[in-house]
Amino acid sequence: MSAVTVRAPAKINLHLGVGAARPDGFHPVTTVYHAVGLCDDLTATPADDWGVCMSAPDWFDASVLPADGANIVDRAAALLAAHHGIPATGLVSVVKAIPVAGGMAGGSADAAAALVALDRLWDAGTTDEDLLGIAAQLGSDVPFALLGGTALGTGRGDVVEPVTDEATWWWVVVPSAQGLSTPAVYRHFDEMFPDAAAEPRHPNALLAALASGDPRRLALALHNDLEAPAVDLRPDLGELLDRGRDAGALRGLVSGSGPTCVFLCESADHARDVAATLERAHPQVLVANGPVAGAHLVEYA
Repeated sequence: MSAVTVRAPAKINLHLGVGAARPDGFHPVTTVYHAVGLCDDLTATPADDWGVCMSAPDWFDASVLPADGANIVDRAAALLAAHHGIPATGLVSVVKAIPVAGGMAGGSADAAAALVALDRLWDAGTTDEDLLGIAAQLGSDVPFALLGGTALGTGRGDVVEPVTDEATWWWVVVPSAQGLSTPAVYRHFDEMFPDAAAEPRHPNALLAALASGDPRRLALALHNDLEAPAVDLRPDLGELLDRGRDAGALRGLVSGSGPTCVFLCESADHARDVAATLERAHPQVLVANGPVAGAHLVEYA
């Protein structure tokens, strides 16, 4: 088998409800995942040994890229190989475009891409059910990165059910040069909301807004329980959300645990206008639409 290239998308959480920490330390979540057109490309090439390399655009802080051997791609390969009782071999190259440590599940996208690419490279024939099971072992966002589109996530976010979403939504995405620790945000959530309900609320309003296809209705329904602790830890994120609204966005939202912020717009032209305004104060501003497909093979002509 020759080289295999797989593309996997970033995600944003249109709704992220968080429950109180359980005795095992994990928080139950109810979320609506949404895959957007910021994607990492992973290429797996046959080889007798194993190796992973990563590259990223100039605006990335290369210091936050995982070290050799510590990448989630390494873990994905090890789990898939163990599932089939075969050695993990191949040279894997990841070209990053999803912000790292930005609340957009770039690592999860890479893991999903690795599972799809290596399954094809090794001619392993892994069933969809088994692939999703391995994905769930790698992280709560990885099963969604396989599926893409828009989906309801429950449990730890790893139980994923597709949601009908026939509209095209336009987003302005503003990464942050400084990362924000997901565990720190969850700890701060516990401190700020000691009486949080055991189970998070269901996103009924959000699902109805998606079905309507109305961006203004969707703007009113966007919700993130981690936004308050993220902004409390990083007040500059609150200032950015204000700037986005002043620039004309329908709504600004911290993506997942942050620090990337996303802004819903009415159309592609509206998104470009908002992005142009935000670019005056921010070195990197991206425009993306969704929903898009999950991890999928890239065919070159």
